[in-house]
Amino acid sequence: MPGPPGPPGEPGPPATRSLVTTFQNIEGMLEKVHLVAEGTLIYLSETSEVFIRVRNGWRKLQLGELIPVPADSLPPPAISSHGFQSLPALSPISNTNNGKPALHLAALNLPFSGDMRADFQCFQQAQLAGLTSTYRAFLSSHLQDLATVVRKTDRYHLPIVNLKGEILFSNWESIFNGNGGQFNIHVPIYSFDGRNIMTDPSWPQKVIWHGSTANGIRLVSNYCEAWHTADTGAMGQASPLKTGKLLDQKVYNFEYPRRYSYICIHTYCP
Repeated sequence: MPGPPGPPGEPGPPATRSLVTTFQNIEGMLEKVHLVAEGTLIYLSETSEVFIRVRNGWRKLQLGELIPVPADSLPPPAISSHGFQSLPALSPISNTNNGKPALHLAALNLPFSGDMRADFQCFQQAQLAGLTSTYRAFLSSHLQDLATVVRKTDRYHLPIVNLKGEILFSNWESIFNGNGGQFNIHVPIYSFDGRNIMTDPSWPQKVIWHGSTANGIRLVSNYCEAWHTADTGAMGQASPLKTGKLLDQKVYNFEYPRRYSYICIHTYCP
């Protein structure tokens, strides 16, 4: 017969999981923004700084006083084997279409209601994605018609492509020929973090705001008070992507509130 149970043993070490991604410096962190999920902690080995990935970028965390570790307790230098996750190298987004200049169309990384700084969001997310050219919102506003957002000298000879260089339109002017900005729905529109907004569940309503006529002229009554309100009574002109059009003429309000995609356009080639 088995004897009486012995005394309890020492508790084992707690289970651990990787909660932090490490980069050598801030340049490396920004370079791989596409691969870092919202809520991830980032440790920079060069400066011992810590950041957290938030919806529209990064926030630096303020750390307290350093508590030194005894020299004989320091772990080996191989960071990846001590709770840090290594990320694969990111394939850079091409700024050309088979070696030729092009204007890129991209979506913001999350859907929004009508109250947001659209141009700033386009600029900021493009910068974080490593795209140094100027990006503006694909919107008419109280200051400018959508059709004139791209520099005049670049409206006729540059194709409009997605972030993988696949052609959406032959040029900027072809979007505003009155057919509602018809494009091939089998050519994806990608967000700045590399997701196909036409299939990804992060965009439950496949609709984009534009606030314009089919010819790219502002619709003052349907551009959500210049995109500075999310009031449920405000109206916005938008386009369901299932129609294969960027400028389909549908009017929506902000009931629920509705959160649709904003897309951004690369406004000129240097």
